[in-house]
Order: sequence, then structure tokens, then C-alpha cells
Amino acid sequence: MSAPPQGQVPGPDGGIDLDRLRRLLGAPDLAWLVERARRRLEREQPLTGAVSLTAPTEAQRVAVERLLGRAPRPGRSLILRLDAVDDVLRRSGISPDGLAAAVEALTGPVVPLRRARQNESQAWQEAYRPLQTLARDRPRLADWTTGPRTEGLVRRLARTPEAAGRLSAETAKVLAELPAEPAVSLPAFAARVLGSAHALDDGTPLATLTLSGIRALTGFPDGNGAAWRRDAWASAGLLRDELSSTVLTLNLRGTPALDWMAETGEPCVLTLRQLTHQRPRATSPVVRICENPAILAAAADTHGAGCPPLVCLQGQPSAAALALLRHLHGDGTSLLYHGDFDWGGLRIANVLMSHVPWRPWRFTATDYRALAAGAAQLPPLTGTPAASPWDPALAQALSELGVRVEEEVALADLLADLA
Repeated sequence: MSAPPQGQVPGPDGGIDLDRLRRLLGAPDLAWLVERARRRLEREQPLTGAVSLTAPTEAQRVAVERLLGRAPRPGRSLILRLDAVDDVLRRSGISPDGLAAAVEALTGPVVPLRRARQNESQAWQEAYRPLQTLARDRPRLADWTTGPRTEGLVRRLARTPEAAGRLSAETAKVLAELPAEPAVSLPAFAARVLGSAHALDDGTPLATLTLSGIRALTGFPDGNGAAWRRDAWASAGLLRDELSSTVLTLNLRGTPALDWMAETGEPCVLTLRQLTHQRPRATSPVVRICENPAILAAAADTHGAGCPPLVCLQGQPSAAALALLRHLHGDGTSLLYHGDFDWGGLRIANVLMSHVPWRPWRFTATDYRALAAGAAQLPPLTGTPAASPWDPALAQALSELGVRVEEEVALADLLADLA
């Protein structure tokens, strides 16, 4: 078969004179016509019937006249039939296969929108595959990886299936290594797992998606701001620094400073750095844990140096708190926990339980009902319900009574236990 003449490209049934086609139909003043024809091809519609252009320029009218060989009808709109354009292209030999072949020669192959949508949908599903594969190994992430919010977040961060595939793969690689035990520096972790100490810097798509996964993995509550991000990373054992993560304690021993504080019965704040270098110890086989600093302060005021060891979480357990409680549990110490009787308090308790075992300290349905019955004007319970696996009846009681009982309401009973 002989090659097509210079300036022509082969068509299904002949050759297109590309140079003449560009001069006739490829002019900027006819771009609107080519665009309309291509749009019809993408929608798998026939190239027949009329198309119109509102308020055309004189140059656009002249271009149509040159294309058709006659002046278009006067009026405020420019109207021409696609059949007529197709006929001109065939009869002139510029495009023996007509307008459809000419449009593809000028603008590239046309992919029907239906097929393009199918291809794009398949590409997005393939982009999510690394996260879905991770979920098979980490069941706690199953709901997160398949949830519409996660898919929406990936689309918003990545924009294209290709970028989403890379983002999903890197996120899965990070989450597969979490939580980090013992806790490690975030930059050092990023360098080891991803090859760059800055890969998980604030504001990057990878950091944003990973933090979303960490919430699902550790139960850390939603939030925003630099302090929230620091604590969210820390909940998975990734530290922005060793000094910002702290835990409040009372009457632990093991270092000269702790011994001195215990002898005076004063609360002590320990940093993660201190816990990494020197491990405290408890003076009794049981250590109690509370959620709010007011409980620990009251215990110090009431019992002083005679108070049994007490650890305060001050909300969600920090990396320092988790490190301390793991140390104590590893030494054979039993842990008892008490917190706020509300959905947030149950979530904190669940996060703690996912890291260290504990038993309830006046933190059951019976305790909640007794406090609710004895208190007046309790605030209403708000927020999303949470489970209470240590006592399923507790979550049921919260839903039934619908009131929030803060930890301070139980202060007298807690102090009596510490006596």
C-alpha cells in the first residue's frame, strides 16, 4: 500500500488533506463549530441538524462563508447545518470520511463520554485499592477505607486517579506501621518509611489523609489546629517533639525528683523525654487513672503524700500518658480508670483500652445511674454515641437517661477510695 501524500493522514476509507483542513475548518473563527461537533461525538449523537452561535463576529461570519461557499443568513445568530459541513468536506476531498473524521484529525481521537466515565470510574477504584488491601490486614480501618468521606477526601486531595493511587499507596504504607511502639520522632519515622523526613509535614496531602486514618485507627477525636495535629500524631506514637507531650501524676516514684515530689504529696508533670530515659514505678500494685486535673488536685489536697498513685489523662491520652501506663502495666501494675460519664468520656476510655488493659473505677452503669439520681440539673447529653465494652449497660444507660455526669460529681466517692 502506498503512503498517503504529503500533508495527509490516513482515514478509514481514504486520506485527509490536513493542510487544507486546517486552513478551512481549523481556523480560530471556526473553533466553536469544531467544539460543538466534538461534543456531539463524545455524546454519541449524530452530526446532523443545525448548530448556532449567538452574536457572532464579522470574522466568524466570513469563516462560515468561506467554508460553505455562500454567505450565511443574516440575523443576530449564526446558524449552519452540520450536514452541509459534512457534505463540503466529502465533496472537496479534504476529508473523504466527512466531518467526524475531520474533527478527530484536528482535535485528536474522540472517546465517548460513557466509556470515558467507565474508564475514569475504574481508574478511581484502582486508586483506592492500596487502602482496601490495608483494611484486610487492619480490620479497625475497614470502615474508614470504604467510607464515602475517605473517598471524597482522597478525590479532593489528589484530583486525578493517578495522583490518588500514589497518595493511597503511601498512606497505606504509613498506616501499616502504626501505632509506633515505642513512640518515635515523626520526622525520623517519615524518613525511614517514606524516604523523606518532610513527607508528613503539615499541609501535605499525605499528612492530611494519614491523620484521617489515624483517627480511625486510634479513636482520636476530630479537630483542627496545630495542637490537635500534634496530639493526633502522638496518639499513634509519632512525636513532633519529646517535650510537648506530658502526663500529670501524683505519688509515683523511681527518680530523685519523683521521690521528693511523692514525699511532699505534690503533683508532678512528666514529659515523654523523661519517661523515655527513666521509668517511674508505683508504690502499690494498683494505679488509678482519672480524666480531669481537678480530681488529681483534690486528691493531693486531701491525702497528700498518703494518696495512692494517681495518673491524670487530661482528656485524650497523650503519648507520654500511654508510655507511662505501658511501663506500669509491664511492671505488673493493675490499672483502674474513671472518666466523665458522656460520649466523649467513653471514647477516651476506648482509646485507652486499645493501648493498655484497665478495669473500671466507679465507671459502670450502676455508678452512672446512682450519680444521675442523686444530682440536680445535670447538663443534657450531646454528641455521637459511643460503645462501652467494659460494661455494655453503661452506653445503654447514657442513651436512656440522656444526661451528662462530669467526673467532678463523683469526687467525694473517688476521694474516699483513695483514703
